[in-house]
Amino acid sequence: MISTRSLVGRNEATLDQLQSQHEGHEVRLEELKLKTLLTPEEEFEEKQLKKKKLRLKDQMELLRRVAS
Repeated sequence: MISTRSLVGRNEATLDQLQSQHEGHEVRLEELKLKTLLTPEEEFEEKQLKKKKLRLKDQMELLRRVAS
């Protein structure tokens, strides 16, 4: 049987990983915002990054709810 402490530790590690990914996407989005004109590829990348950030945010919120 897995202890509650073990689950909380795993959730914290996963939460840290998700937060790190979220921040990485934010950094890239900020780089794209600095450009005057985006290529079609960059526009697509921007949209994908925004979707990924939202998914990560949802996952982090779920982990926080489960941990509390």
